[in-house]
Amino acid sequence: MALELVIEGLSKTYGNGVRALDNVSLRIPTGMFGLLGPNGAGKSTLMRTIATLQEPDTGTIRIDGLDVLHEKDAVRRMLGYLPQEFGVYPRVSAEEMLAHIAVLKGLTASGPRRDVVERLLRQTNLWDARKRKLGTFSGGMKQRFGIAQALLGDPRLIIVDEPTAGLDPAERNRFLNLLSEVGENIIVILSTHIVDDVTDLCSRMAIISHGKVLQSGSPTEAIDGLRGRVWRVAVGREQIAEFQSKHDVISTHLLGGRTILHVLADASPGREFEPVTPGLVDVYFSTLGAGERRQAA
Repeated sequence: MALELVIEGLSKTYGNGVRALDNVSLRIPTGMFGLLGPNGAGKSTLMRTIATLQEPDTGTIRIDGLDVLHEKDAVRRMLGYLPQEFGVYPRVSAEEMLAHIAVLKGLTASGPRRDVVERLLRQTNLWDARKRKLGTFSGGMKQRFGIAQALLGDPRLIIVDEPTAGLDPAERNRFLNLLSEVGENIIVILSTHIVDDVTDLCSRMAIISHGKVLQSGSPTEAIDGLRGRVWRVAVGREQIAEFQSKHDVISTHLLGGRTILHVLADASPGREFEPVTPGLVDVYFSTLGAGERRQAA
């Protein structure tokens, strides 16, 4: 039976008055689920709450018949978690550290524990580096070690928070391929501000900003909703403000020394514009822009 994580009416306001979550409701099915949003959007608060590390003010979370907020021990037994920042003991080898964490997770019999540690080090492509001290690992290797420890105990729900930030392209690809492999039959929540991570991996997603869910569903369907509505034009730097005042500019980027504007419009905004095949980046920025306008209203 396929798993589903159901979040309803989740809100959290910190003591300093910051409303990190504002009536968040989501249904997250088996497979890879992307949670997109800028820094400070509330993603990490939501991830920590699902991971039973903090309490919301209101709302419920359920998975596989369990009340996440009140049956924490049972949830933790089915959970793997890779936070945005996690510490390692720099003078301990990867093999020793993983074996130690395995004991903490209840794998006390030495034979089965040894087999599990070997399997996970091979799965994360760290077997050849198993004797190296963790302090010598690159950023990508540390992230792959993080996934190895998160996979201990065969979890049915894995949460990874900003896992590819700071990784070089090769390490990022290795890490995303690993996530894709483990996310076929369980729920994997990928929280990120890197749109390409979600485009490459996730069949479902949500966009969150200022603690609110602005959009959720299939990335493909979200992209289809923008077809025929995204236009681009190359302008000089001195023209940017003028175009922003006249058009719904959803993004800007430099290309060959010129600034390329992407504009949202139901029909061509002018002869200088050309149509663009939209991508998830256009969905992301147009959704955030609409959310900012609602926030300001």
